[in-house]
Amino acid sequence: MINKKQKSVNIKKIEKQRNERLGLCNNNKNGNEMTIIEYINSANITVKFKDGYITKTKYKHFKNGQVRNPYDKIIFNVGYVGKGKYNSTNKQIYVVWTSMLKRCYNTKYISEHHTYKDCEVCEEWHNFQNFAHWFDKNYYTVSDEKMNLDKDILHKGNKRYSPENCVFVPYNINLLFIKHDKNRESYPIGVYYDKKYNKYASMCCNGYGKQIILGYSIDVKQAFYTYKHYKEQLIKQIADKYKQYIPQKLYDAMYIYKIEITD
Repeated sequence: MINKKQKSVNIKKIEKQRNERLGLCNNNKNGNEMTIIEYINSANITVKFKDGYITKTKYKHFKNGQVRNPYDKIIFNVGYVGKGKYNSTNKQIYVVWTSMLKRCYNTKYISEHHTYKDCEVCEEWHNFQNFAHWFDKNYYTVSDEKMNLDKDILHKGNKRYSPENCVFVPYNINLLFIKHDKNRESYPIGVYYDKKYNKYASMCCNGYGKQIILGYSIDVKQAFYTYKHYKEQLIKQIADKYKQYIPQKLYDAMYIYKIEITD
């Protein structure tokens, strides 16, 4: 049992610590500056981060920089979890979110996938809470197909992930719009030069994972237009096949989608 003398010593010790430590600043492990704004004892302090976030913690965690801030930009120096009902235990949503940020802000990934050069994520979606809320409202499933987050079917050529530009699409629809630029050389999309026939070949995936030859031409532009006609009709056919399962805005975008020689 603590006697009065020992209790008085403890109180003075805490008061001394409070006077010494109140107002102290430090950075957490992510480099976010924090300040002690309240000191009860070493096991009960309140810190305020430079961005305004306030939390209770222990002095030893403050000293070692182990105080977490949900607004720390820990995902590719851009994304942060934020405060709300969603967290990283929402694995499905969290993986889609981090993968989206990776495609835009991971330099190694971009160097290997040039189609994502200059892509970005809207500031609203840097906060996981906002993206997760949008995900909950817009995600759907089609049988057992994998669903993909798409940014440029609704608005062709778009490079910005945002609520107005994005839509979830079944994997087989997403395949229709994937371009393989590495294998194209200098020819238009859907065209390659066949040395065997000394002609330009038009080639396209048939919508079921198989590449088919559409025909040959001595004129590269004609070869492209053969591909263009086939691909635009194929997109419409697939749109009709999925019509009852996909959002109307996705169906409409597929029906007016145009293939250009500059694609």
